[in-house]
Amino acid sequence: MLNLFVFISILISNPPSGTFSIVAVDTVTGEIGVAVASRFLGVGAVVPYAKADVGAVATQAWGNTRFGPRGLELLKEGYAPAQVLSILLNDDTLREQRQVGIVNAHGESAAFTGKSCLKWAGHITGAGYSIQGNILAGEQVVKAMEKAFLETEGELGDRLIAALEAGEKAGGDRRGKQSAALVVVREGGGYSGYNDRYIDIRVDDSPDPIKELKRIYKLWKRTFLIDAHGRIGDRFKREGKNKLAELEYSRAITIMDEALKEKPNDPDLLNNIAWFMGLRGIRLTEAKELIDRAMALRPNDANILDTGALIYYKLGNKRRAIELEEKAVKLDPENKYFRKMLMRYRGE
Repeated sequence: MLNLFVFISILISNPPSGTFSIVAVDTVTGEIGVAVASRFLGVGAVVPYAKADVGAVATQAWGNTRFGPRGLELLKEGYAPAQVLSILLNDDTLREQRQVGIVNAHGESAAFTGKSCLKWAGHITGAGYSIQGNILAGEQVVKAMEKAFLETEGELGDRLIAALEAGEKAGGDRRGKQSAALVVVREGGGYSGYNDRYIDIRVDDSPDPIKELKRIYKLWKRTFLIDAHGRIGDRFKREGKNKLAELEYSRAITIMDEALKEKPNDPDLLNNIAWFMGLRGIRLTEAKELIDRAMALRPNDANILDTGALIYYKLGNKRRAIELEEKAVKLDPENKYFRKMLMRYRGE
């Protein structure tokens, strides 16, 4: 047993951190994630752990960072979240200072709040999620988070951000604000499909970390998730999972539509949306309207003309497709792709 001097020394060097977090899974799409906020520097370096097709762990209060990797290993081995908690806490001499939330890929969840966690401290679990917090303004924080998570539509990242916002609005960490993080994993969801880090955002030190996290998340979606949705949707389509493919495509288009509301006359954005639709043969009438606007705004852009040719070809207007591709080739005669497409439209 620790003597009082040693305990106080550890406490001074490792101050307890007031934190509220949510671990959750979308069992339809396979997204698994953690969102967390705290009056603690760099909370994203301590609390969240997640592994695609396995689960997620949040370790906080006097966080034991070994719980993250070990918890994910146990989940991968097939242990249920409640069993994982029992194993993690069994030999932990400081278990009553710990707070942990766990969810697995099947939607099972479990949580633990030690008796010595600073008040208010507690948790709520449900199918597909666990919400926990300590040094909070009150129980209303986790209840508000649960309500927001369950009532918010969209992908998991949107729902996790909504939960953090609701928790903060309900009082959040009673000491104030400093950092926040959002981690979501899914198979092949990372940059160019090379890893599973679908969303990985941290705000380590800010007077308004959740607001800043939301701002970066918006940029993240436009920079990385459009491609991820398209890529994952294409995979679902190859696997014959057409409804899931349609969901991925619609989410990508929703992100682009949101950007378009801010920049309705951006020819590059119009072209990107039209290309996304045209490449996959979806919403072609809408794609035609978008590419027509782009061509009107920038009539001598070879890339935009090439997109227009693709869309007109898929709509059955081969003459217009050839006309547009010929113009693209004339503007960029060294482009082998344009020449290849022109030959395709001509039937050569």
